[in-house]
Amino acid sequence: MSPQPIHIVQISDLHIKPPGSLAYGRVDTAKALERCVAALNEFEPAPDFVVISGDLADTPTAEEYQYLERLLAPLKLPFAAIPGNHDSRELMRAAFPSASYAFVSGPLNQKIEVAGLDLLLLDSSVDRKPHGELEEATLQWLDATLASSPDRPALLFLHHPPFKAGIWHMDRQNLLNASDLAPIVRRHARVQLIATGHVHRAALTMFAGVPTTICPAPNHAVDLDLGELREPSFKVEPPAFHLHSWFPGEEGGAIVTHQVPIGSFDGPHPFFGADGKLL
Repeated sequence: MSPQPIHIVQISDLHIKPPGSLAYGRVDTAKALERCVAALNEFEPAPDFVVISGDLADTPTAEEYQYLERLLAPLKLPFAAIPGNHDSRELMRAAFPSASYAFVSGPLNQKIEVAGLDLLLLDSSVDRKPHGELEEATLQWLDATLASSPDRPALLFLHHPPFKAGIWHMDRQNLLNASDLAPIVRRHARVQLIATGHVHRAALTMFAGVPTTICPAPNHAVDLDLGELREPSFKVEPPAFHLHSWFPGEEGGAIVTHQVPIGSFDGPHPFFGADGKLL
């Protein structure tokens, strides 16, 4: 029997506020997360793991993380989270005390093994700043961790994209020291994917020779303003999450990313009738 694929869900930018509060006065992020959790629980086959790539809370406050814990409680899948620019490291440590953090203080980096795959979660948050940076301790930890198991494929997760997406007000708050990350990625061929969030909409490019994605959000999307025509804005577009499917095989296997919409849709319907002919 051939090895089975490993399915890693990524959700991002939850922006949970206190109960009864709406993000930007319009978006019910709690209801959006409830719909997302229900979709993950119903997905078949059941994914192996869920990574939450930042901005779990919105302000942040302890009340928001307590509400987040209640909203995530129905999730039937194992998960781990890294902070975004809206999060607090200290409050996240308190909310998720059993997480396997690499350091007892400072960045909330984590290494998680899922069968033959390594998930490396990098903390790119900067206290009270919207942009991202990977601290020297994180860069050293990443380099050493990648070097420790050179034959195991690895997926990297962080909140801030290491590239410009073309949306002016988001590009000035991406990962500002991406040039420090690039040589580490190039040095370790086992990195198969870099998966990020922050921009609330799906995007794909190459960074340091590796496919690099931005995950959509379960709530609202940053306006795709590529011409600097508007003030920073958002739209309520169809919500979605990313499903990163790793297929074992030669040369480290292969990774495929699917965008999965959240909601109820017509179908599935068969292509072929009982006679085997195309309908």
